[in-house]
Amino acid sequence: MGLGDKIQNKAQEMAGKAKEATGKATNDPSLRADGVKDQAEARAKQAGEHAKDAAKDITGQK
Repeated sequence: MGLGDKIQNKAQEMAGKAKEATGKATNDPSLRADGVKDQAEARAKQAGEHAKDAAKDITGQK
């Protein structure tokens, strides 16, 4: 996983956490749901990148 991808995915996850917290604080279920969705997307991307890294380690590719 490239450093840029890691940073981008983490930023999306953190933005999702902020949206979720704001949605909770303002009693906005739509904003809260958007935040949860953003976090899930970021985690899925991170999992995919980890799988690609593992495959490269197994095959010895750089």
